[in-house]
Amino acid sequence: MEQPTESALQTSLLFPVLNDTERQRFVQSARRQHFKAQQPIFRMGDPGVSMMLIEAGLVRISYPSAEGRVIQLAELGPGTVFGEIALLDGGDRSADASAATDCALLVFPRQEVMTMLAQNWQLTSTVLRLLCERLRRSDERMADLAFFDLPGRLAKTLLERAARGPNGRYRVSDTQGVLAEMVGGSRETVNRCLHKWEREGLVELVEGRIYLLDRQALGNLAR
Repeated sequence: MEQPTESALQTSLLFPVLNDTERQRFVQSARRQHFKAQQPIFRMGDPGVSMMLIEAGLVRISYPSAEGRVIQLAELGPGTVFGEIALLDGGDRSADASAATDCALLVFPRQEVMTMLAQNWQLTSTVLRLLCERLRRSDERMADLAFFDLPGRLAKTLLERAARGPNGRYRVSDTQGVLAEMVGGSRETVNRCLHKWEREGLVELVEGRIYLLDRQALGNLAR
């Protein structure tokens, strides 16, 4: 197998707690898989037979509702592991995972991971800490859905996702469909909200990008 990139391994929480022999054994057990943008990686309900490490690209974790709506739970980048919940309890996948961009993954079989966990308490502790961090983020996500209306959730998401461009303006490059998944709404509702804010001078919509013109006003909506 082609050797994994050092950057992906070094940024992962798991690999620093392994010694050289364990790290080599772990990597040799993995297989690399490539996914194109928007391609499903696994679906909720699939058997949890592996854990995955993102070597390159972005992965989107989402929850599909019975009504056909999708709520995005997380977007993960290089060095991040996912798929650990079903792997640990032997159950089915608890959410969907798809490639947000073209990505390369290292896929670790369940048996190898469970053997390593049984032999290395530091690795077990690290995985438990990872689960706790994700549980906290999930709790925050549920609180947002419960206590913020959709405009408040959208304003908060725009502020969190905005990056400062070379011209000094803050912009969000996510599509309105992706933003709808993040805030638990429909694309049509997000579109109406953004156009209302554009008329009010809070944002500017240009060629699929959203420029934040009044971050203070958006912050007030997000409180």
